Amino acid sequence: MGTISNDPPATLIQDLKITTQNVSLVFPSRKTERKKSMFLSNIDKVLNFPVETVHFFPSHEDFPPHVAAEKLKTALSELLVPYDFLAGRLRSNTETGRLEIDCNSAGIGFAVASSDYALDDVGDLVYPNPAFGQLICKSVDSLEQDDQPLCIVQVTSFKCGGFAMGVVTNHVTFDGLSFKIFLDNLAAVTAGKPLAVTPCNDRLLLAARSPPCVTFPHHELDKFHDSNPPVIDATSEALDFKVFRLTSDDIASLKEKAKASAIGSHVSDARITGFNVVTALVWHCKALSWDNKESNLDRVSTLLYAVNIRPRLIPPLPMSYTGNAVLTAYARATCKEIDEAPFSRLVELVTEGAKRMTDEYARSAIDWGDIYQGFPNGEFLVSSWWKLGFDEVEYPWGRPKYSCPVVFQRKDIILFFPDIDDNNGVNVLVSLPSKEMSKFKTLFHKYLA
Repeated sequence: MGTISNDPPATLIQDLKITTQNVSLVFPSRKTERKKSMFLSNIDKVLNFPVETVHFFPSHEDFPPHVAAEKLKTALSELLVPYDFLAGRLRSNTETGRLEIDCNSAGIGFAVASSDYALDDVGDLVYPNPAFGQLICKSVDSLEQDDQPLCIVQVTSFKCGGFAMGVVTNHVTFDGLSFKIFLDNLAAVTAGKPLAVTPCNDRLLLAARSPPCVTFPHHELDKFHDSNPPVIDATSEALDFKVFRLTSDDIASLKEKAKASAIGSHVSDARITGFNVVTALVWHCKALSWDNKESNLDRVSTLLYAVNIRPRLIPPLPMSYTGNAVLTAYARATCKEIDEAPFSRLVELVTEGAKRMTDEYARSAIDWGDIYQGFPNGEFLVSSWWKLGFDEVEYPWGRPKYSCPVVFQRKDIILFFPDIDDNNGVNVLVSLPSKEMSKFKTLFHKYLA
């Protein structure tokens, strides 16, 4: 059960031999009517960093890459009317000091490039090849640093007629769910159809209360101890990188394992989901792989993961809300409990993190951000791209062959990606120092046995 890709595929290409033909700006197709700036919530403002995704498409005789590129460029211009903030620029409000978006219609970036390879030459698209970063245009060189777009799209053609659409957005603009809706709208407008979903751009819906009222301890958050700290602390350690692939059968077996050990517990079958059982498995392996010369069973391990708060607020936030509407849930336990508890107990602890995220808890967390400067705090974060559905978007030339973020190795972040062949399978991407990785691998296989 479960397979591991220990090493890069034999066909992994480290240089895609990209030639950039053109980089330009795309502006809204018509004048937009918005007040000059967009408020950013306390969730948005701490996410001022780029998110890069790549979407691979096989060749289509009616839509060669140059035709697809022109259609995408035209559609993006149309989309910048309902998504007018995306054509703006980040600014600090001179009166309040808060980060906000100046909705000045300055445009987004659009690049056209080509590779000397065919798409099949690239090899395993699931394996996080650092070369995929070459499919992203990270900046517009003709613009100053403080005038860089919040979004840049690059269309890269391959020799076979397929192409990749690389997108970089500043995380303040979208979370995963709202970016999926943006892609749905992009596909619809590219096909000459109306918007699939009308976006809700009112970020004040997640404004802190006045006065702010923190009613929970929020163990998942920690105050900055530096006036300008990095979003995620970097590590200088050498890291091993492995992909742990779980099939749909593996996940079904984990669910059965949780149910079998849940008799008499408080965890219901409804909470024994694919995400919860895989997260519980990963937590077990990660917590117990901690490299420490002395016994660490009394150490408290804190797992973090994102929860969509749209349906949890009262009244519910519109599902079309464009901003970041996710907060960090947490699960905590000693390594002794993680080691000895039945699997159902780990699953229960994971589910309690999301269950904790009520309207009042979410509002308290948002208010916390009005009082303190801080960021999620835990041993590691599970970042799940598993069920976002980027590869389900229907463009005129069909769905992507695969969609994925461009991955950077982080010891404190474990990523879940969909599988290219198994719709219900998942790829777990782990980066750890060699000794910890060896322990993680052993625990992973032992738990699945």
